[in-house]
Amino acid sequence: MSTLKNKFDFKYLNTTHQFHLVDPSPWPLLASWGAFMFVTGGVLYMHKMIGGWGLFINGFILILFVMFVWWRDIVREATYEEHHTFVVQRGLRLGMILFIVSEVMFFFAFFWAFFHSSLAPVYNIGSSWPPHAILTMNTYTIPLTNTFILLSSGATVTWAHHAIILNAKRHTIIALLYTLFLAALFTYFQGLEYVSAPFNISDGIYGSCFYMATGFHGFHVFVGTIALAVSFIRIVLNHSTNTHHFGFESAIWYWHFVDVVWLFLFINIYWWGNLEPYNVPASSLM
Repeated sequence: MSTLKNKFDFKYLNTTHQFHLVDPSPWPLLASWGAFMFVTGGVLYMHKMIGGWGLFINGFILILFVMFVWWRDIVREATYEEHHTFVVQRGLRLGMILFIVSEVMFFFAFFWAFFHSSLAPVYNIGSSWPPHAILTMNTYTIPLTNTFILLSSGATVTWAHHAIILNAKRHTIIALLYTLFLAALFTYFQGLEYVSAPFNISDGIYGSCFYMATGFHGFHVFVGTIALAVSFIRIVLNHSTNTHHFGFESAIWYWHFVDVVWLFLFINIYWWGNLEPYNVPASSLM
């Protein structure tokens, strides 16, 4: 009987592997409830139903609360309780890679819509791309400036990564400050571009493709900036070491993904998509 008891003793089993068996947590249930309130409240608000806005705000606040306490628990498990072993980190890395792959597919859909409309422009938009009614933005002003800014931020975040590997905390902090400054500058210029744009999202397929692709990229820049800011705070608080900094490393991967997506946006949408309109022969429309 004692042998059988020892065989199924969970504490005994937990010492025979490197996986992290998480404790029971209320956060997944609360996160699901907050998401339900958020979506339902948004739909009710758009249909002008009483109570929709309040449900939407309460759901949003609940989601923010769950994000804070859930990630707080993960930081405690990784930093102070040391549950994130090599095997756990390998699984986290695989999860981050799969997440970035899903993001690639997300942006692929926008590029598909863009090239579907631009390579064979239909008669509804004048059989030309960009459409004749669209006054495009100058590629070599804010878009080119933002390209240099974002590529520079990729260089500074790589500097920070190498610095933390070499256990140079001061250099890591300085490089991250440069990165956060460049990220904020990019976001400012992106907003300035939107304010001064001669067209909007309702201006046909060109406006839809432009604002959906660049707008979601801007949102990803915002999310990446928050991730790097949290990593900066954790590095200042000595939560990361030269061998244990996956949270920071995943933020760096995400930021490089944002850089690469912007290069495709600049080349295809800002530069190639803004070339002089070309007319499609009538025979090709038959």
